[in-house]
Amino acid sequence: MNEPVASETYAAQIRRLAELTARVAAQRAEAHTWYAQQCAAADRAVAEATAQVRRAEAEVAEAQDLVERVDAEAAHLWGQLRARVGAGGRRLGDPPGPAPDATGDPVPLLHGVRELLDRTRQPGELPGSANPLLVACGIGGAVVAYALGLAARALGHGSGGDLAVGMPVLALVITLLGPLVGLAPARLIADRRHAVLTPRPMILVAGAGLVTTLLLLALAPR
Repeated sequence: MNEPVASETYAAQIRRLAELTARVAAQRAEAHTWYAQQCAAADRAVAEATAQVRRAEAEVAEAQDLVERVDAEAAHLWGQLRARVGAGGRRLGDPPGPAPDATGDPVPLLHGVRELLDRTRQPGELPGSANPLLVACGIGGAVVAYALGLAARALGHGSGGDLAVGMPVLALVITLLGPLVGLAPARLIADRRHAVLTPRPMILVAGAGLVTTLLLLALAPR
């Protein structure tokens, strides 16, 4: 009578063992699935973080490049301003650094400064205060040309042959060009003052040179 009970107990144990084995397998599969999901999520998180780091590095590099370009352009514009001011530009010193509370895009601001410097760079006409210098240029050019003409004429008189014929002609040409010689130093004056040598100062220089040349020719010994 005890054998069926033992047999049933053994069968129940087998079923219980099978159930436990299935449960363990299910839990192991669930654990593997959870682990795989966690690994995949971690991989996605690492990939996303890596992409964010790369984007941040690219933004930092772009910002650094912009800072370098802005600094270079600011230094260039500051140098132009110092050159425009002239000798007083030395007191300006080095270009100022960025304002701590500055906001906005600096590129349009630099563009505006560049346009302002371009407008102020447009040369104007020499002021009336430069007229004495222009007259002096005309007189000096005429005197120099007349002196060169005298030297050429003297060289022709002291020589023979073709030089004796050609040097007086060359002397006359140099003397007649005297009123125009003063335009060269007048141009230098205009350049130093960032001005244009307009017809008015050119006529003033040429007129002073012409009068001087005529006076020198009239007073020359015959």
